[in-house]
Amino acid sequence: MQDLKAQIEQLKKQRNAIVLAHNYQLDEVQEVADYVGDSFFLSKIAASAAGNIIVFCGVRFMAETAKILAPDKMVLLPESDAGCPMADMITADDLRKLKAAHPGAAVVCYVNSNAAVKAESDVCCTSSNAVKVVASLPNRQVIFVPDKNLGDYVAKKLPDKEIVLWPGHCVTHSKVKPLDVEAARKMHPQAKILAHPECDPSVVALADFVGSTSEIIHYAEKSKDNAFIIGTEVGVLNILKNLRPDGQFYLLHPGLVCPNMKKTRLQSVYDALQKSQHEITVDKDLALRARHTLDRMLELT
Repeated sequence: MQDLKAQIEQLKKQRNAIVLAHNYQLDEVQEVADYVGDSFFLSKIAASAAGNIIVFCGVRFMAETAKILAPDKMVLLPESDAGCPMADMITADDLRKLKAAHPGAAVVCYVNSNAAVKAESDVCCTSSNAVKVVASLPNRQVIFVPDKNLGDYVAKKLPDKEIVLWPGHCVTHSKVKPLDVEAARKMHPQAKILAHPECDPSVVALADFVGSTSEIIHYAEKSKDNAFIIGTEVGVLNILKNLRPDGQFYLLHPGLVCPNMKKTRLQSVYDALQKSQHEITVDKDLALRARHTLDRMLELT
């Protein structure tokens, strides 16, 4: 493994490439990345990254976003079939019909969406800035796609807004139920429960803290508490343990493992760099329309 890591580092220098990895990636992949973070952080990096090549260790919508924000760079997705079930739960045609049923509503799309859906939206958001983005809009009625759970979280934070939800969800975060929270509290009564807003509203209501992946990490890093029950994808545990070696971290549900995020291996990162494998392309006109939603998000936040 060390030899492969060294070869990847050498290839990055030879090809003037950077590797971006989402927090949910395997530990070994995070270790060879130049930047590790959540969707919002990595979007900002992609928009301003130096170099000629971006290897995006994540899922397809993330690599698409990087290509939209950095159209002159080659963007590679190490595992071509690493997708996002939530992003696949809505199409551009679905959104056009929803817009027709709610004329005058602003459209906010979660970054977990494909380029065609972004192109039909007014502004994009991530879990870390969704409330701020929706609050900034003058429209009272807002269509929020595709995650109904994040949309519900936003609606509760902004009661003056009328949020129209699409019934999409994260299949990983949706596994967590209130009974899991109750069981975790009984097992670790001293621990704080930190949950992602992609979890069901019934779970979110029981958590001690609700936030994006990066916000959960920041909370645990700065907290005076020492024990935490983590209600998001297992990939953050390695980060948390490194930041807080004195802390105790428990996973809220054993099923908090995203199979698509776990597809990427060191070998696939190496193959992508060595062979320019699995290049992401986005139609220019579509990319231009989709970029407007991303640029607006970056301006707002």
